[in-house]
Amino acid sequence: MTLVRIREALRKLRHSIEELGPYQSLALLALPLCLVEPSKLVAVALIGDGHWLTGTATIMAAYTVSLLCVERLFMIAKPKLLKLHWFAKGWAWMIVQRYRLARAFSR
Repeated sequence: MTLVRIREALRKLRHSIEELGPYQSLALLALPLCLVEPSKLVAVALIGDGHWLTGTATIMAAYTVSLLCVERLFMIAKPKLLKLHWFAKGWAWMIVQRYRLARAFSR
């Protein structure tokens, strides 16, 4: 598969995600989160049992998937998610708290 075909497939996938409704976008975002977040706890348990390499590899893979997939999905789905009143309200609260925290540390 050439690079042009891969880019075209990703463009079509992004367009399909952008066409989803707010609750469909939320479900799409929840799916990888339900897989990635528990794997971080499994990694900590593996490290706690003395499996340092396996635990470290698992947690690195979980954070990589979280960063690359979940973050990208969130950026695509965020406009639809902000149409949900409760999500928009929670997002605004979080942004205000982040601003206050940044301002407190910048003094």
